[in-house]
This record gives sequence, C-alpha cells and structure tokens, in this order.
Amino acid sequence: MAVRRVLRMGDPRLLAVAEPVPESAFDSAWLHALVEDLWDTMRARGGAGLAAPQIGVGRRVVVFEVGRLPRYPQADPVPATVLVNPVVEPLPEHGWEGAWEGCLSIPGLRGWVERPARVRYRAVDVAGRPIEREVGGFHARVVQHECDHLDGVLYPQRMRDLRRFGFVEELAEAGLLPGPRP
Repeated sequence: MAVRRVLRMGDPRLLAVAEPVPESAFDSAWLHALVEDLWDTMRARGGAGLAAPQIGVGRRVVVFEVGRLPRYPQADPVPATVLVNPVVEPLPEHGWEGAWEGCLSIPGLRGWVERPARVRYRAVDVAGRPIEREVGGFHARVVQHECDHLDGVLYPQRMRDLRRFGFVEELAEAGLLPGPRP
C-alpha cells in the first residue's frame, strides 16, 4: 500500500509501550493495511523486520523476514512472519549469544547486543489464528529485537559495552563487521 516514514531514535513515540490490537480488529481492513505498509516499508528500506511503533502506530504488531540481506550475510533465512500481540519467553537454559545489530530507526549504526540464544514466542496472525514457535539463531534475535520496539526499547538500551557501538563504515574498516557492507 505505502512506504511510510520510519521514526528515528530521539522520537519519543519509539519509547512508548504499544497497545494490544483488540480482537475486534483481527482480520480487519485496518489491520491488513497496517501489515501491508509494514512489509512495504521494511522491504523498501532493506530491513529484516519492522514494528508498528517504528512507523508511528502504537500497536503490538511486527513483521520480519530474512532472505539474503547484504547487512546480515551470515544470517540464516527466516520465513515471512506477521505477529500480532506477541509474547516472547527467553529460554535461559540455552545461554546467551552476542551479535551486531542494526535498526531502521538508528540508520548507519551498529551495536553488539547479547540476547538469549533461544526463545519461545506466541502471538496471533492477522486473522487471529495462534502462532507458537521455539527458535534460535538469527530468528530468535530478530523476533526479540522487533518485539522490544513494542515495549519502547531500542537495541542500544540492551548494550552492555558502548565501546562496541559505532558507524557501519568505521566498524567495517576496523574489520569488526562480517561480510560486505552496503
């Protein structure tokens, strides 16, 4: 439908907790249009995921998909997924993993973020049908990152060491980022 403006870090709307999507909105024209705008915007910007608050909609909706992205050449594919009202449960018995993260709301920067290596998530799709998955690797990282947006959290707030936060070009020149950079 439309490529929307992505809010950037500093906009107070990114720090707000998003409201749940009411059951009455499942399978509605409004929800389908929102999801289509999220897909259009994410793909136009070359992202791996996008949350409704990033386009100024304070509702608990995220989309994500990973094919082969130049920004994340090491990432395993993640199927196109829409989550409405997601809940993410870390599975701490699987430990933690660190990796470089970026965000469409923080363009040009990357930071090293440690997150639970595996998670279980539950949500519904646009029609209200339940989704439940247990995932690891990049899939777990993407779902955690996108769902953080629903709680007003940006990845720098998860970082433990700001010495591992910087501009893509400088990090690439220093040999810290894997693969080619756009």
